[in-house]
Amino acid sequence: MFTTSNDKINRLMTGTTTVGIVVNDGVVLATDRRVTAGYYIAHRKKGVKIWKIDNHVAATMSGAVADLQKVLDALTTTAMQYKVETGKPISIRALANYASLIIFSSRPYIYLVHMIFGGWDPDEGPVIYMLDFFGTLTRETEFMATGSGSPTAFGVLEDGYRKDMSIEDAVRLAVRAVRSAIYHDPGSGEGIDVVTITKEGYREVNAEPYLKELIR
Repeated sequence: MFTTSNDKINRLMTGTTTVGIVVNDGVVLATDRRVTAGYYIAHRKKGVKIWKIDNHVAATMSGAVADLQKVLDALTTTAMQYKVETGKPISIRALANYASLIIFSSRPYIYLVHMIFGGWDPDEGPVIYMLDFFGTLTRETEFMATGSGSPTAFGVLEDGYRKDMSIEDAVRLAVRAVRSAIYHDPGSGEGIDVVTITKEGYREVNAEPYLKELIR
């Protein structure tokens, strides 16, 4: 019988900061780049923690790398198959629900994954969902953060978020939230990756100009 402790799960789930913000014009996803294994820094170059599923949807990654890759590979394949068969992109709600079913159906074992799905839905516009390692799925109307740096990130997001902010201001806020987490959380570091997903599609954003604004 599979048994574990909350301490073991928490140790595996820590070591990152991911942020998702939804505004009227689209969605912003941002993460740090440090890769950890428990308390060990496993990678100091560039750990990519934003996974492009399709041109209209992506997910942030927090948790066990192999588990994340397995789930996200399945979602990417499903999105591609749906587009081939129907000629249109899969809805983000359907994709997030499918991910929830994958994770929930693995019980009594669990996938150590914690993800933020975000994108521009063909029917609903900009949306983000949060999925945890029990398969719990919630739609977030403003913002979400995961990982060991999330308490600090939440403080910045709570202070700076406005529903009517522009996509550029949302990028600026996401960068500030992740940067603050990096300063206070030893499990986060090595730089920041940012993407935006709007009606025009998926776009990677250079975080450096926004970081320079913060250190003037």
